[in-house]
Amino acid sequence: MHEEPAVALQRLVAALERHLDACSSKREGSDQEIQEAYDQVADAFEKYEEVLEVAFSEVLPLIAEDE
Repeated sequence: MHEEPAVALQRLVAALERHLDACSSKREGSDQEIQEAYDQVADAFEKYEEVLEVAFSEVLPLIAEDE
């Protein structure tokens, strides 16, 4: 069974919120928490776009940049 678009969107929003929290509590130097949050946003974004395409044959007007 495919994931519902609304659920995928909620996961994307939650990942963005975690990223904001990690950025706002950033410490000097490299911060593993921010990298993990970044990766979660990227994964949630890709999943949401995939679900939109399956459910509605639509994509987002954004492109996730590969590092």
